[in-house]
Amino acid sequence: MVRAEESGAIRALLGSETGAKIKARDLRGKKKEELLKQLDDLKVELSQLRVAKVTGGAASKLSKIRVVRKSIARVLTVINQTQKENLRKFYKGKKYKPLDLRPKKTRAMRRRLNKHEENLKTKKQQRKERLYPLRKYAVKA
Repeated sequence: MVRAEESGAIRALLGSETGAKIKARDLRGKKKEELLKQLDDLKVELSQLRVAKVTGGAASKLSKIRVVRKSIARVLTVINQTQKENLRKFYKGKKYKPLDLRPKKTRAMRRRLNKHEENLKTKKQQRKERLYPLRKYAVKA
């Protein structure tokens, strides 16, 4: 476990001593290493709060468990979203994409012919259209 001096330093770094909630918009600008460090710090804090809960800690510590859990979820969400965004950029314009990056749609829609395939015509059909075009005529009134 982490010593008391270290945990105090961690709390000061996180700003959790004031009970400030972590905002997702603040996390988005950070690098992955910083986010992972923050995640580790939050997990350490959560484990300390859980120990405090078992040993009969103050009510303020017990209510903080929820805030820390939600903060961990926020950090993980931001990490996963940025990771997926980077993958989307990497695979943009490539012939093959991972299944989770392809549009979901419905099973039937995914199996449907694409626009190009729908518009293709056989040689016979092309010849018929060329030799027998639609007749244009008008009836005199």
